[in-house]
Amino acid sequence: MNNDENEIIELFLKLTSIDAESFNERKIADAIIEELKVLGIEAHEDDAAYKLSGNAGNIYASLEGESDKDPVLLSSHLDTVVPGNGKKPVFENGIIKSDGKTVLGADDVAGIVEIISAIKRIIKSGKKHRKIELLFPVAEEVYTKGASVFDYSILESKEAYCLDLSGDVGSAVINAPTLISFEIIIKGKAAHAGFAPWEGINAIEAASKAIALIKQGKVDDNSTLNIGTINGGNATNIVSSECVIKGEIRSYIHDRALELYEDMLKIFKTEASSVGADVQGEYEIHIIAYKVDEKSNVVKRFIESCESIGLKPELRSSFGGSDNHQFNANGIKGIVLSCGMENVHTVNEYIKVENLIKGTDLVEQIILS
Repeated sequence: MNNDENEIIELFLKLTSIDAESFNERKIADAIIEELKVLGIEAHEDDAAYKLSGNAGNIYASLEGESDKDPVLLSSHLDTVVPGNGKKPVFENGIIKSDGKTVLGADDVAGIVEIISAIKRIIKSGKKHRKIELLFPVAEEVYTKGASVFDYSILESKEAYCLDLSGDVGSAVINAPTLISFEIIIKGKAAHAGFAPWEGINAIEAASKAIALIKQGKVDDNSTLNIGTINGGNATNIVSSECVIKGEIRSYIHDRALELYEDMLKIFKTEASSVGADVQGEYEIHIIAYKVDEKSNVVKRFIESCESIGLKPELRSSFGGSDNHQFNANGIKGIVLSCGMENVHTVNEYIKVENLIKGTDLVEQIILS
């Protein structure tokens, strides 16, 4: 391996060794700020730590470029899922993996490393390039909370590349769903289950009647619905007075996601009413569906950049969420690029070194294109 490739690997090993679970990104934020400082780039940190009760804010920086070219936003998030403390990356046979006790943290250190390494190459080469804006958000793994509180008015870019996708480099997501979480509370009436069950109203019974009528999993070509947890009752000899149901809905069509929630709530109310129980429901919209036109400049630049370095570009849809949802919601047309990570959110997470290199090549080409 040459010097450049060794530096990419070393940076990846360094950053994946840092604890960075959501809301505890202070150490990796400081490391990124220092890496940018070495490149002569001043980084700024916003007040997301205060807003989210974490210990680090979103990191923003920029590198001036040619004024006649449109600026571009590059982004990867700082946080990891649990278990992400005490990470020990293992490098062998061209693969970097976790030691099997924690996640590796390639999600999303791989993207961070590819962005920083590409910028480092460009600065060293002295090549002319467009203005680059960088955003490294916190708390992406908890419904993109960091990116949701960022002040987008400070950005000039109208196009973005979010490096936060599994699989070999060359894939991009241009279509992603709305995600709604919901909570349904059924209120019944407690009574002794042996002596006077007829005096009670069983909330769990009402819940079971409703759930039996609700289609779950893939409910249509664009949507999914999942009831994830059910909690109710106080003891085996008491008719349950309350049952709490939690779940989520995803759909590529925003209005369809809302419709599915309302249809589900109606079923719960109807079945609860049949046994004399009451229902309270609430939902939260975490991310809103987007679809980027394949003919848009941000997609065409991705395709051309892939082809120029020998990669076969692939455009696809995803049912996952990312900070790119927030970019599109704030008027920045963005797509999500694969950065080579595999088996993310598990202790079997790994990345091929060749994907780290290819990812760096691709980011560099996007900046220069």
